[in-house]
Amino acid sequence: MSALHGPSEAAGLMDRMYRFQRHIYDVTRKFYLLGRDGLIAGLQPPPGGAVLEIGCGTGRNLIEIARRYPQARCYGLDISEEMLRTARRQVARAGLSERITLAQADATSFDPLALFGRTGFERVVISYALSMIPPWREALAEALRVVAPGGSLHVVDFGDQAHLPGPFRVVLNHWLALFHVTPREDLEAVVSDLCAGAGALGGTTRLYGGYSVRAVAVRPE
Repeated sequence: MSALHGPSEAAGLMDRMYRFQRHIYDVTRKFYLLGRDGLIAGLQPPPGGAVLEIGCGTGRNLIEIARRYPQARCYGLDISEEMLRTARRQVARAGLSERITLAQADATSFDPLALFGRTGFERVVISYALSMIPPWREALAEALRVVAPGGSLHVVDFGDQAHLPGPFRVVLNHWLALFHVTPREDLEAVVSDLCAGAGALGGTTRLYGGYSVRAVAVRPE
């Protein structure tokens, strides 16, 4: 969740949109943010590895990651302070405040050393955030930049819906637009180009008839 015409404007929009939605976000989104748990299952960070989620929202994914991988250290950033308020509360309620560190930052430009005291992460996650970031290509490039050597970037988001019924696609996209969500239909091509430029190995998988797409990019050692 990032810049529109600047970080402050984006933060204001996200805070306005989620000021009340954040209280029911996880309950309502679990029915259509498909593929998140599969992404988490595939992370497999090394013992003691660091996991960063960009656009962490309410902290739902980070809590699941921390529980599934108890030896991992988890970090999350989001541009919305309203969402981070909920995330901090839920992390504390889960008893994971010592293992999950949260910070407010723009996904397209952030300093991991200043925010978290680290220059890289063994795993970087972006889950259904690129579809809400207008300069999403920049956010994706920034995410790959902070992947540590030998580490990997994991993305899941709305796909091109190529094999879904036409009427369903129309209704889905109209509904998503109400929440400033735009599926990135060329995500697969952009991931491929980024990997080629960074010397990384990348691959994508279409899920549920193109409803969503999962991408992985692995940096060389």
